[in-house]
Amino acid sequence: MDKASAKVEADTPMMTQYHAIKKGHPDSILFYRMGDFYEMFNEDAQIASKILQIALTARNKTRPNPTPMCGIPFHSANAYISKLIQAGRNVAICEQVEDPKQAKGLVKREVVRIVTPGTFLDDSNLDPKAPHNLAAVASEPDGFGLAILDMSTGAFKTSEFTGASAETLLIDELEKHDPREVVLPRSRIDNNAERWAEPYAACMQGEEDWAFTRSDAYQRLTEHFHSNSLEGFGCEHFPKAICAAGGLLRYLQETQKNALPHVRALSTYNPSQYMLLDQCTIRSLELVQSSEGSRKRSLLDALDQSQTPMGARRIREWILKPLIEASAIQERLDRVASFHADPLLRSEIRQSLKNIYDLERLLGRLSLTTGSPRDLISLKLSLAEFPKLQSALQEFSKESWSDWTERWDNLSDLREQIERYIEDDPAPTLKDGGVIKKGCDEALDRLKGIKAEARTWIAALENQEKERTGISVLKVGYNKIYGYYIEITKKNLDRVPAEYIRKQSLVNAERFISPELKKFEEEISGAEEKIVALETELFQKIKSEVVGHGNRVQSMAETISEIDALCSFAENASLYNYCRPELVDSPLLHVENGRHPLIERLDPTHHFIPNDIHLDGADKQMMIITGPNMAGKSTYLRQVALMSLMMQIGSFVPADSARLGVVDRIFSRVGAQDHLQKGQSTFMVEMNETANILNNASDHSLIILDEIGRGTSTFDGISIAWAIVEYLHKGERPLGPKTLFATHYHELTELASELDGVHNYNVLVKEWNDEIIFLRKIAAGGADKSYGIQVARLAGLPIDVLERAREVLYNLESGEYDESGAPTIGRSDNKPLDSNPKQMGLFSAPPHPALSRLESLRPDELTPRQALDALYELSQLLRKNTP
Repeated sequence: MDKASAKVEADTPMMTQYHAIKKGHPDSILFYRMGDFYEMFNEDAQIASKILQIALTARNKTRPNPTPMCGIPFHSANAYISKLIQAGRNVAICEQVEDPKQAKGLVKREVVRIVTPGTFLDDSNLDPKAPHNLAAVASEPDGFGLAILDMSTGAFKTSEFTGASAETLLIDELEKHDPREVVLPRSRIDNNAERWAEPYAACMQGEEDWAFTRSDAYQRLTEHFHSNSLEGFGCEHFPKAICAAGGLLRYLQETQKNALPHVRALSTYNPSQYMLLDQCTIRSLELVQSSEGSRKRSLLDALDQSQTPMGARRIREWILKPLIEASAIQERLDRVASFHADPLLRSEIRQSLKNIYDLERLLGRLSLTTGSPRDLISLKLSLAEFPKLQSALQEFSKESWSDWTERWDNLSDLREQIERYIEDDPAPTLKDGGVIKKGCDEALDRLKGIKAEARTWIAALENQEKERTGISVLKVGYNKIYGYYIEITKKNLDRVPAEYIRKQSLVNAERFISPELKKFEEEISGAEEKIVALETELFQKIKSEVVGHGNRVQSMAETISEIDALCSFAENASLYNYCRPELVDSPLLHVENGRHPLIERLDPTHHFIPNDIHLDGADKQMMIITGPNMAGKSTYLRQVALMSLMMQIGSFVPADSARLGVVDRIFSRVGAQDHLQKGQSTFMVEMNETANILNNASDHSLIILDEIGRGTSTFDGISIAWAIVEYLHKGERPLGPKTLFATHYHELTELASELDGVHNYNVLVKEWNDEIIFLRKIAAGGADKSYGIQVARLAGLPIDVLERAREVLYNLESGEYDESGAPTIGRSDNKPLDSNPKQMGLFSAPPHPALSRLESLRPDELTPRQALDALYELSQLLRKNTP
């Protein structure tokens, strides 16, 4: 806005107030409340009108420099806020904070909250089956602190990462939590100091640097939780974690303008307490999102048979944090087995769960300003299911369920409180009335009685006035704008009593008000205002009591979510014939007739071919898997990894039987992608991910590798793949990481004869008249070719291309073996390699003329004489062209 316009607007008290408020929120679109609208001015109006596709008008149009403005109805603000948030804008909500009727002069206004991507909690913006996280990162020279808070539930946790792999671990954790915002010290954003933060540039928020200092963060956290120290939260001696948590808390207090009552505890976790999963593995195994970027066709989608949103979120959390402690895994498997063994009781429990609302988010809304009377009713209906669940759980062995049954709380007092005060079907908002039950407050009952008798009183007044005036068509009515009135047609105006006061003129009638009706109107209007005020007061009281017991509600919500998740696993096992895996105290991976949990469901009419797997890290440490494209190598690799992960989250697995040991990490290098914005080719990404595996895999890890080395030249790729297999091999150690290595480099199969514990497998196919039939079965031994040209034919490549490809393939293969017929790549005679090896030439010398002539012959079409002539011709070509 130019200086002239600013000077004009500064003359008005309202715009002076607006500019003062806007000055404190320069980076947000300011929603300035005026009556029933939120108005935007100047640059905010110009930006918002384009994003929201609403009309841009102007204030003071007759002046030289009118002020751009636009507005939206306050009652539908969430839909507009959602669009602005999606466009990357924050919204500052500026409300009237005093009653206009009581105000002396300009109504006082303040920003009551700032809506950001992580704090926008409208139901249309929330995925009920996923957390709505914000993150904060405190960066120090020796590592990072990370804090994660789900604003919709109040779940708050922190961790820290140190050492050489700190940045990698931080990136992996952020990938798991998928934050809507990442909060950093403002100077770190301004200086672009964080290399890891590049993927989060669009959702990065700055906070004052001093908010991330340990002293301020520590004080802020202890004040919020009303504690003397942070010992009870497990982070007293984790300074970086404290700094991140304190910085995030400060950011939320400043943007939400409240005490965040639903953030009741802080938990500290160590990523090493769980199976470590890097972002490459999470994506390639499609754990929570498919390759298309949606939840559908992910492992989460396959395992989720939950009845509550809380259960769905718990399953997602478990998938991203598989257990590594054998006793904890066994406990989950025991509970799933109990649910699985009793389908009738499981069905009863699932039916009760189906009637339970999202307790975590209900409590979150009630703790904030968005809670409604209907949220209390949803809570009451949910609590009514608790005794049924408790009774059902008591049918199982008490010992295996002791931690649940001992802390079980039916919250009967809260349910009775809500039942006593809140109507069973209350109005959506407090201003509509009809929230508090009769008998809870005498004053409220009296006022409601006045309102209830209004219709009777109006009908009696109408009859009285008709009789008194002799006007049979006289009508007493009500209008929201003009209030109560007496309507008389124009032909009867000569009989209107003198005490009637004209109120409104219509085409065929006039409306009046009498002293008696005016007194009634004042009384009934006052009663309605008092009813809303009293009901609001009583509702806030009940809500505060419920929120005051929030710890109890959150504890039961956690228990309910666990029950739902484990019941879901049992239901899944029953529906799809999963078996309980046997957890063994060794690095064993033995599965009979294992299946891929996602692929087997894609086409129910097509029978999925199951396969076995047997690895032990020692005698059977590594599988080199060869076979054609499309035969199922990648599917086999993924199903092995998924079954191992499923066991460690407590799920049964898709197999006839399984004996599995705990793995500390799963590494997956499957699929091809590039990072062009980082200047990284597909091959560079492949090498980065492979380097991560080689540098971090332990003897208790599970590794699946697919087509390593394919992004470069043939000899380079084979050399890299060969060296990787040798590096991963256990060598002289008793154990090595269990590894499945799928490849089209058949030369690697030689390693099985040189390295103990390495075995060759291939995916069986059947050839028939130059066609291939995929049998999808894994068998011992290596494949002798990849059938790539046959697969290309299936894809529809032109015949000329296929024929030429066969010629080139022949030339390539003819140079792959020495004079004795032995492969020239993986020699075991330890001869030194050429210091300047030549790349394999794609276009070798053309075929021998005799061979070309022989291929052109059609024996069935030749006469005996022609056949003899052809034989002489071939003999001459052979002699002439042989050196």
